[in-house]
This record gives sequence, structure tokens and C-alpha cells, in this order.
Amino acid sequence: MSLQSKASFAFRMLEGSAIALDSIRANKVRAALTILGVAIGVTVVIAMASAITGINQSVTNILESAGPKTFFVQRYFSGGIQVSDGSDELSPWRRMPWLTTEEAELIRELPAVRDVNIGEYTSGPVSFGGVELKSVAMAGMSPTWSLVNGGNILAGRNFTNMEYAANARVVIINDKLAESLFPHRDAIGKRIKLFGEPFEVIGLHAEAASLFSNADEPRLAIPHTTFTKVADYQKGWMEIAVLPIEGATVQQAQDQVTTALRTKRGLRPGQPDNFAIVTQDRVLDTFNKITAAFFIAMIALSSVGLMVGGVGVVAIMMISVTERTREIGVRKALGATRREIMFQFLVEAATLTLVGCIIGMLAGAAIAWAIRSWTPIPASIPLLSVVAAVAASILTGVLFGLYPASKASRLDPVEALRYE
Repeated sequence: MSLQSKASFAFRMLEGSAIALDSIRANKVRAALTILGVAIGVTVVIAMASAITGINQSVTNILESAGPKTFFVQRYFSGGIQVSDGSDELSPWRRMPWLTTEEAELIRELPAVRDVNIGEYTSGPVSFGGVELKSVAMAGMSPTWSLVNGGNILAGRNFTNMEYAANARVVIINDKLAESLFPHRDAIGKRIKLFGEPFEVIGLHAEAASLFSNADEPRLAIPHTTFTKVADYQKGWMEIAVLPIEGATVQQAQDQVTTALRTKRGLRPGQPDNFAIVTQDRVLDTFNKITAAFFIAMIALSSVGLMVGGVGVVAIMMISVTERTREIGVRKALGATRREIMFQFLVEAATLTLVGCIIGMLAGAAIAWAIRSWTPIPASIPLLSVVAAVAASILTGVLFGLYPASKASRLDPVEALRYE
């Protein structure tokens, strides 16, 4: 393409865009209805894509905070979204025996395992003086929980093996809970009430911010032995976090854990495992499957919006062709070809949908900012979603603008000049 041809192409693009913008200004209500569908579709794409990206990042953060080699032994791992009516057929976890502390100790003694942490979880009331929090996340842990699960003790100390064995009423809280209960005061040594019983605060813990374990949520940890005696929790869902030794691979540690548990539970060769070993890759795969379903829903919803916008493009462009029939006749009489007329109207249609796309991206960016500011999800707009939104909106304008553009290009110049 010569320099002159490029300049002519750019001029026609700018001319078509200017005419489309003039049409929007002259017919604000009509244009707004056309743009609205495209804007809604693009908003859905940007908002959902940013939220899904944030959720995936949060899951990655929480797994990394636990250490790249840490894996989990659970009673059952669904591996995705499942519907359960409580029956054995739709609730396969019912057939799985509970994990026990004896099995956790068995795993701790394996050659490839550095240490394990027993974890069970619930939520309950916490109070100090006149301050009472109705629902605080609580965990019953082993003394090695900070080593295996990650995080740092900012002040004070962890509970000891002796305190663990003695069912001691000691608690480690995170900084958010400390701010709520002891504003501008040192939390170490204070006595708070959990489930109506006094506990001494011995440590202040900080954990990596993420979707499920974040610095904005009050949390606490107590010895697992104490937890089972005082906490109101759903039994049977103990989780064992396993940290392999430096010289062993994750797979080697998993193989040893699998062999030990199968032997302990008397499973014969050929029988399936009645426990689940969950690695970080497996968790990420599960979340990828879930987010893939959300992406499909996102595409469906945005497609509806683009279809509505496309129908509006057809309507507004047909009106534009009718209103500018004499102009088209004059241009044809002066030598404009069918191709030039069609190109101009396609550029106008694409400009209409592109304006809707820009409005939708701004709205989607505002929603992403709100999610990132007001929730633990670090929502961010992926570049691919922006490119896809722009491409889809332009394509919608071109496809739905083909008929009006074709009709305009086929007008007879003599009849067009006679049109009133």
C-alpha cells in the first residue's frame, strides 16, 4: 500500500468515526440504547475476568505461603463443585473414615517427612472486657503449625509441646484480632474468653494476605488438644499438613504417606484409597476447572449484551442510511464507489460499538477497583480481556453493520438524489 493510499485510508477512517460521533451527539437517546448493550457485555467481561484473576492469584498466594513443598492429607477432596443431598451416592465422603491424631503421628515418623501439622477449624465468640466479637475464625493446631503452614510470630511465642500435651488454655492471635480487642495496647499476657473460657494470649501472628487467610480477618490458633475439648466444631474433618524434608521430593513423601496410611487402614492391593492427598497443583487444577465454568458464564452473558447492542446497531444504522440518502446520492454522483460507501458505514458502526466498549471498560475497571478495595480479592484486569473486549465490540459493529452498509452502497444515485 502506497503512502497516498495509507493516508486516504486513515482519512476515511477518521471521517467515518467523526460522522458516527456526530450521530451520537445528535441522537443521544437512540445512540445510548445502542451503546448500552455493548457496554453491559464489556462490563461483564472486564469485571468477571478481573475477579477471576484475583481469585486465582489469592489461591496461589495461600499455597505459596504454606511452602512450595507442603501438601495436605484430608478425609475427602471433591475436586470441584458437587451437588449433595446427604445420601451416600451423592456424598461419597460419608464412606471415608475420619483421619486421626495417631495417623498424623505415623506420618510424622516417615523418613521423607520433616514435620506435620494437625488442623481443625471453626468460628466462635471472642471477648475481652466490654468488647465481644461474635464470630472469629479459630484453628486447633499442632506446635509445629507455624513451620508447616507458614507465617511469622511477630511478638510473644508459639505454644510448646508441654502446653500442647497439657491442654493449656493459651492462644495466638493475629494482628487484626489484636487491633479489635486491644487497640493501642500490648496483647501479650492478656486474658480473653473463647467459648466462655479464659485463654492467655501468648503470641501475635502475621500471615500472608489471601482470599481465605488474610490480614483483614480476625483469626486465632490454640493447641489442637485444647480445641477438641472446648470448641464447638464439626468433627471428622481433620486436615494434616505435611512438610517433606529438604532432600526428599514431594512425590517421595506422598508415596510414603500413601503406603503408611493404606497399611494402617488395612487396604488390600486394588482397593481405592479411602483418604485424599491434596497437592498444590491439584488445588490449582480444581480452581481452574471452577473458574473455567465462570468464564463460560461470562462469555454467555457478554454475548447477550453484544447481541442486544448489535441489534441496536442495525436499527440506528438503517435510520442513518435513510436520513442520509441524498448525501449518499451526491457522493455517488461525485464518483464515490460502492466499496467506499460501504467502508464508511462499517467504520461508523464499529465506532458506535467501540464507544460502548470504552464505557464498558471504564465501568468494569471501577468494579475491579471496588472488589480490590473492599474485599480480600486482589482483582486485576488481565490484558487479554481488554484485547478480547475491544476485538469483540469492533467485530459486533462490523457484522451487524454489514446489512445497513450494503444497503447504502447499493442505492441508485439518481433515486437517492430525488429522495426527500
